[in-house]
Amino acid sequence: MVLTLFAYFSLVSVVAGVLTVALKHPVHCGVALLTLLLHVAGLFVLLNAEFLFAVQIIVYAGAILVLYLFVLMLLNLKTDERYLHDRYPVFLIPAVIGGIYLVALMLRSPFLGTKGDAPPEAVLSHGGTYAVGIKIFSDYLLPFEIVGVFLLGAIIGAIVLAKTPTAADSEGGDA
Repeated sequence: MVLTLFAYFSLVSVVAGVLTVALKHPVHCGVALLTLLLHVAGLFVLLNAEFLFAVQIIVYAGAILVLYLFVLMLLNLKTDERYLHDRYPVFLIPAVIGGIYLVALMLRSPFLGTKGDAPPEAVLSHGGTYAVGIKIFSDYLLPFEIVGVFLLGAIIGAIVLAKTPTAADSEGGDA
């Protein structure tokens, strides 16, 4: 049963990933991305990683996808402006080469194997969620805080860019 679920989640994830970058309408890309994120969450359940499952659903399928849709609404993109490969064909060749390289790495990875190191003591005694919390708030506290500051800056920048100029703003002139 687990192998069947793994095959289903994997196949739908790959198809949804391809559709995310291949579809022309941005909202359709968002729906394909939602499908991808939900099926990756299903893979986490199969790996007994319930914490990562919850984070995948709450953070990525919830917050990041809503942010993506808000950006689409704010930018009001035209369909023709979205395709850079028409305007910049020079980037197409490195992108294809990089994609082929990544696919070759993914196809080669099952044959490399892993050493199977023993899990840390915190995982054995308290579970995976406890171990992730201890790692984030001890060893990775500074990077965690730096990411928080970057996200705050991104939110402030999005608010500034989304603000439409009013008549009072244009009459004030430069000071």
